[in-house]
Order: sequence, then structure tokens, then C-alpha cells
Amino acid sequence: MALNFRNEVLVRVYIVTGVVLLVAFVIAFKATRLVVVEGERWRKEANKRYISNREVPGERGNILAEDGSLLATSIPQFEARMDFGADGLTRDEFVKGLDSLSLNLALYLTSDNPDGFNMWKNFLWTQFIAEKKSRYEFIAKDLSLDQVRVLKTFPIFRGGVSNGFVVIRTNKREHPFRLLALRTLGYTKDDIKIGIEGRFDKELSGGKELVPMVRVGNDVWIPLEDLTDITPRNGDDLVTTLDINTQDITQQALIRTCEVHQAEHGCAIVMEVKTGKIKAISNIGRTKDGWFEDYNYALGTAIEPGSTWKLASMLALLEENAVRLSDTVDIENGQHQYFDQVMEDHERTNKRFVTVKEAFAASSNVGISKLVFEHFDKKRADYVKHLKDFNLTVPTGIELEGEAPPMIKNPDDANAQWSGITLPWMSVGYELQTTPLHLLTFYNAVANDGMMMKPYLVSEIRRYGDLIRTYKPTVVRKKIASQNALAQARELLESVVEMPGGTAFKWRTPQYRFAGKTGTAQLNYAKDKGKNHTGGYQGSFVGYFPAENPIYSCIVVISKPKSGFYGGIVAAPVFREIADKMMSSNIALSEPINQKGKPVPSPAMLPNDVGYKADLLKMLQNVGLRHEIGGDRADEWAFLRARNDTLNVLSRNPGTGKVVPSVVGMGLKDALFLLENRGLRVMFSGYGKVVAQSLSPGEATAGRTISIKLD
Repeated sequence: MALNFRNEVLVRVYIVTGVVLLVAFVIAFKATRLVVVEGERWRKEANKRYISNREVPGERGNILAEDGSLLATSIPQFEARMDFGADGLTRDEFVKGLDSLSLNLALYLTSDNPDGFNMWKNFLWTQFIAEKKSRYEFIAKDLSLDQVRVLKTFPIFRGGVSNGFVVIRTNKREHPFRLLALRTLGYTKDDIKIGIEGRFDKELSGGKELVPMVRVGNDVWIPLEDLTDITPRNGDDLVTTLDINTQDITQQALIRTCEVHQAEHGCAIVMEVKTGKIKAISNIGRTKDGWFEDYNYALGTAIEPGSTWKLASMLALLEENAVRLSDTVDIENGQHQYFDQVMEDHERTNKRFVTVKEAFAASSNVGISKLVFEHFDKKRADYVKHLKDFNLTVPTGIELEGEAPPMIKNPDDANAQWSGITLPWMSVGYELQTTPLHLLTFYNAVANDGMMMKPYLVSEIRRYGDLIRTYKPTVVRKKIASQNALAQARELLESVVEMPGGTAFKWRTPQYRFAGKTGTAQLNYAKDKGKNHTGGYQGSFVGYFPAENPIYSCIVVISKPKSGFYGGIVAAPVFREIADKMMSSNIALSEPINQKGKPVPSPAMLPNDVGYKADLLKMLQNVGLRHEIGGDRADEWAFLRARNDTLNVLSRNPGTGKVVPSVVGMGLKDALFLLENRGLRVMFSGYGKVVAQSLSPGEATAGRTISIKLD
């Protein structure tokens, strides 16, 4: 009996011991796993919650114009905050420095507040004695580095981070030229990246430096080091192709026209013909606060271009040898019916038969559409193939994000909604979409003898002044059409400006020649109950200058003007103003005055001055004009008379004594000398040389007044 009891006790002891050992093993296993296997992960998690190395970015790089002018730059700014729970901020030290700190803050940050001292003292004391001390209390923002250095000299703040003085560094992006190319320059904000800033964000952002920080709140981190001493690598600088003067000219002209015609928005681009460099790009939209670059209409919006598309249609016909510019087309007084739709010219006319050149110059929808329809109706795919050859069916590939793709219908695509009227309407710029930049690139290729260049905005990347990368001009297509077709296309564009009846004829100038095409398009048009409805109009002009040797191409688009909607009224004047100012201000566009050699003097070109002989002879010698001295060499006065290419210096005797001399032909200086020496009071008017005198030569001078007129 006793043995059985003993065995039963032993069994129970063994069971308990086994359970204890098992639990101990499980605990040991879990502890080992926690420390060895998962320890690193949990340590990292703990550090993330309390102390962690956080990235501090370097100063963002600059964006420069082609001449080095700053278009966008970063201004370092600092924010001062107070950590009232800092380990080094003891009560004794705080109390000792409170009054001095309050006084310094009052004088430096809130000097306009007469009660600044008490305000700061109450604020600081309340925060320090609070049960839950603020670890990230605001002191001041938008501080410069010099201002931060002053704050560091204040009591308590001298201890830096350990005493609770926290400095947060930020970089404020500034645009010295304000609105100029603002949308093209773009911005980055969170995950939104726009324009050059967005496309080259990686290059502009520069380096980053890891700085230990402590977490004091919901995603609030306080640096454990002074951020003013942290210097991560700055971002690279971008050199753009933009020209400040051209950009300013373009923007001002665009804003004036949009204001005058009360347009909804407008855009303009200037491109260098040979390279594809964008020299100016302006996008102006009407906002409640005035005109602003609110959207990049130049490349972000694909729209129906209207009549500016007619160049593509004509180039396709010329490539097919389907027409000659001297051929005749029946424009039917400006109206023609295709199936159940009527095609109309913008202005009805009494004319029936005009040449192809005249139809293009006058922008006849009927004339151009009939030519295209008659030749391509049975081979619609050929028309679209030509558009592909002109690179009009794919985006330009400019480096900026957000370029809207073109929309060109394909007759072989069952989903393209191709109808009987599609071809004639496409031929004049409807039932298709393209961006202003895309259309300009096509016109630029025509101006560039058929070579299509890729438009681009960034030419160099520099790091601390050293060249890192260069972006060179890129040829997209070596030849978009034959030489013969291109020559005729340029002749058509010149006729728009030079030919009477051309839609831009009134804007021609004797100073230089330019070529281009006007465009007027209806927006959001529809037909309801037999009536046409439109959501407004768009006027445009695209071309190049000088016409005989194109250097720049330019497009102007004005959307929904409330007064005057034709391209020749709202857009062509902007183009002309841009071209005028560029031609007059750019020395590269001016012909050297000595290019044709030294001109041969003619009598009409030579001077006919009258004056003091010694002065006249000195002037002739200085300018190197051939001359001969005639008459009495002792005479003091002379006049010049031209004979062929030589000037004769002939004597002129003004007489002596107290009589009125003849001063006609003299300058004011010589006339006054002679008249006043004869005792005359002189009154004069005008500028230049004397053309009339009130007293006749030979009259007595005693006590008299003479009036002389200069012109």
C-alpha cells in the first residue's frame, strides 16, 4: 500500500517537472527567437518610433536661361521651434535665462508689440511648466541664416538642440522673373511633378544626408544636430534654351492681345528653325486674380487646329504632283455641299474660279477641301500616310511630361468613325486634333528645308559650374517631303502675307518678309434642329521669319476671344509684334551695313552745309570725303556744293559793317555768331539749318530784332 502511494507521488512529481521543463523550454525558445532571429527587426522598429536617421535634402539646383539668367532658384529658409522637454533644459537654467530670452525675442521678433516682453515671458513659462510639455513649439518662421545665427546668441538658445532650440531648414523656390515661362518651369509638390522641375526632379534634387532625429509626435521629428551645419550636396543646375528677351516680348504681346479681345486663354511658342531650341513659350489664362500661367496649353491640349492644317493638306497634294499652284479651282462663291453637310468659307465671295495659290492665300475651305477630296477620296489611306510621313501622327517627344498625343483618324480602323465627310473636313483642320507645339514643329520643318527637328528646352546640366551633360539638337526626320513640294509649300505660305487678298496681307512690312498661315476654328460645334451651334472660336497664326532665310518659327493661338475671332485679327498681330521686336533687337537678324561694299557717293547723298570754312574743312577731312577748295582761300566763310562724287568748298561773303548778313543754310551756332556780332537781337525756332530769316540781307541792323527759322 505504501509502495503504491510512493509510486503515485513520483509520477505526479515527474509530470509537474516535465510541464515546468516544457514551459521553460518554450520560454527560452521564444526569448532566443526574439533576441536572435527577430531582434534586429524589433530594434529597427523601436528606433523608427523614437530615434531614427532621417534624410535632409540638399539645396535644389537652379534653372537658368540660355544667357545664365536665373529663372528658378532656391532660397534657404529656417524655422525656429522650442523643445520644452529637452534633456539639457533644467529648471534652474530656464528660470535664470527666462527674462533675458523674453526681452531678446521681444526686441528682435516682435518689436512692434509694446507688450512683447510680457507676451513672450508668459508664453515660455506656461509651456515649460505644463504637465505635458510641448516638444515642437513654434517660435518664428521664414528666417534667414543670419537671423538664425542671431537667435543662437540668446540665453537658453545658446545651448542649441540640447537646450531645446530646434532649427528646421526648408528651401523656398523663387522665380526672379515671376510669370515668365512659369508653367513650363513647373513645380514639384508631394507626388505631383510638373514642367522642367518635374521632368528633371532627380537632377535638381541633389544629394541627401542622414541626420539622427527623435520622434516627438505624430510624424514630427526633431534633429539631434544643428541643421544649419548640415551641408548635403546641392542639386545640379539646368541651362535651358529659353531667351529672356524673347520670352518677355512673347508674353507681353500675348497678354495685351488676350486683354484687348477678352480671350479665355492663349499661348505662343518661338522656336529656332535649325536646331529645334524653344526660345520662348508662354501660356496665359484668365483667372479671378488676373492673367496667370495656369496650364501649359502649348503642349498639354490637343485641339482642332482649323485652317493652319491646310499646309499639311497642300503638301500632301504637292507630294503627289496632284496640283500646280497656277491650276484653277471652283470655290463656288464660298459654299459646297458634301453629302448632307455644307462646307462654307469664313467669308462668302462673288468669285467662282481662282488659282490654287489664291485659294490658299485667302484660306478657302471650299477650294482646299475640293482639291483634297477629288484626289484622295478613292485612296484615303494615302492621305493619312502623308500625314505619317510629316510626323503628324505621333507626339513630338519633347522632354516635358504631359504632352497630349495627336488624334488622326485612320480609314482602315473600324473604330475611327470615318464617314463620307471626314476627308474634306480633315483637309481643313477638323475631325482631328493636334497641339500648338506639334503644329509648329511641322511648320518649322517646312522652313528648315524639310528637316524636322525635335523641340527641346534643356541644353546643359551643370554641377557647381562644371559641365555634366549636354543635350544637342536631334533630327527626327531628315526630309518630310520632296524639295519641289517644299519649295511650293513655302511659296504658298509667303502668298498669305504678300498676295493681295491673303488673310495676313495687312500685316506685311517693308522692313523684312515673313511667311505663315492664319487659322480660325470653331470650338465644340454641333448641329441641332438644322442650326449650327459653337462653343466659341480659336484664332491662330503659325509661320517663320525672315521668309527668305528662316531663323525663327512661331505659333500664336488665342482661344475664345469675345471680340474678333479670326486668326488674321487676333493672332497675326501677336506674331508680327514678336517678329518686329526680335528683328530689331537681335543683331543676328540684321544685315551688316558693309556687306555690299562701300557705297559710291552721289550728289544727293553729299552734304550742302554753309558755315565757318575752317570747321567745314576739318569735318571733311575727318570723315574722308573728297573735296576741292575754290574761290578766295582767305575768306572765312564757305558753302559746300556737290559735283559728281566731289564736294566743292566755295567762298561765301556775308558782307561787312552794320548790315544784315545772309545766314540761310547755316547751323544755329554760326548764325548766332554772325547776327549778334552785327548788333542784332536774335529769336529762333525749330531745329537743324536756317531756312528763313525775317530781315533781308543788306538791311541796316541798328537796334533791330531778327527772327530765324530752322528746319
